[in-house]
This record gives sequence, structure tokens and C-alpha cells, in this order.
Amino acid sequence: MTPKNLLSITDHRPWPLPNRPWSVQMVWHDLLFQHWPISENILRPLVPESLEIETFDGSAWIGVIPFCMTVRARGVPRLFTSRFPEINVRTYVRHKNRSGVWFFSLDAAHRTAVWGARRFFYLPYHFAKMSTTTPRNHVLYYSRRKSASGVRFDCRYRPTGEPYVPNQGTLDYWLTERYCLFSVDGNGRVFCGDIHHPPWMLQAAEAEVRTNTMMTPLGISSPSTEPVLYFSKRQDVVAWMLEAH
Repeated sequence: MTPKNLLSITDHRPWPLPNRPWSVQMVWHDLLFQHWPISENILRPLVPESLEIETFDGSAWIGVIPFCMTVRARGVPRLFTSRFPEINVRTYVRHKNRSGVWFFSLDAAHRTAVWGARRFFYLPYHFAKMSTTTPRNHVLYYSRRKSASGVRFDCRYRPTGEPYVPNQGTLDYWLTERYCLFSVDGNGRVFCGDIHHPPWMLQAAEAEVRTNTMMTPLGISSPSTEPVLYFSKRQDVVAWMLEAH
């Protein structure tokens, strides 16, 4: 989907598009939304006090989201488009009048992308050795952080249901329909990064997780309860540079 077509789909957004040019075009492939309910008290020391932790049915949620990304900066020829795996650990927060995503960590297999996101978006990116293949309708996904080899994710997952658009007010809608991220610089200032995409097209999913220590640096053990799982084959996205919020 071209950015022009993408930006024409806006009826579902919770607030208007930014009145300035977008900066990055992305396509997210083969996402596994993997979430667990978690006590807000566990997350509170890990999230800046200036951000309110959001809850659904009385519980905060933590997610480990593996996918593949195709990314191109605005004005850069398509010849220089990059594709690489990424996996993030996140929860959901509110600041002033906006709900968005707070990232505890983001691992990616692209050194330049890691450097750029840390430098310009104040995001906790890490370079990782990663691989992903898709034999027989399954996604085989592996990640090992280079700076901390004990931080790993090894999983086999696939969709199991028909695609659908989640309804507003449901858990699947609340976990996925987010249109900004928040980050904080070294001085504690809150920044907001707008993103835009069409409504999510989700599928029920199953996953066989061999290793998941992505939450270990947070002091959180891998949950023993079964996660809530959704799969999405593709999402087209544009993103804007940060603004102070």
C-alpha cells in the first residue's frame, strides 16, 4: 500500500493525523501478538512516573511481539529498503489525552536501525542475532541479544483462524489498536511518536515457545500462564518523528 493510499484511511483513528510530513514507511510481516495479564504494581517501577499504566478489566498487560520489518526512510530510493526481524517487549500507557505503547526493549538484526532508533527516538533498542523462516505455513523465529546472550526467544507459531477486524471495546482491539509510542529522554522529558496504519486484521494463533527470556532483564520471569495470542500477516505503517508531549 502506498503512503498516499494509507493516509486516506483515517475514519478509525482516535485523533487526527499529524499536520506534517511522515518520516518512515514500514511494512510489518508475520506478527505474533503474545500477551499476558500482569499486576500494575510489578510494572510501576519499570515505567516513568509521568506515564499512567493502562489496564483492561483491572489488569495491566505485557507483550512479547516478534515480527519482520521492511523499512524505508522518506526520500530514500526503494533500492535502499531494509528488511530484518524485530522483537519487542511492551506495555500500554497514557500521557495527557493519548493512549500508546511503552517499550521495555526492542531487539533488531540491523545495526543502523538500532543506532538510529536509540539516537533519534530514545528507544531501548538492542542488536541481536536473529533468524526467521516460514516452512509449511509456520513461522520459525529465533533471537539472541548480542550484548546479553541469555536474552533469547525461540518460537514456532502460525495462524489458526480466519482473518477478522477486532471490535472496539474488546481485548484484542485494546492490545493492538495503538497509534503512538512514548519515550523519555535523558532529562525525563516525554516524547510522543505518531504512527498510522489501517485497522488491524487479526487471526487466532498457536505458538510453541521453546525459550522466552525477553522479560528477564526486567526482573520478570517468563509467565507460567498461557498467553493471549493473535497473528497478523501484514500491516502497512507510516511513522513521524518525535514531538515533545
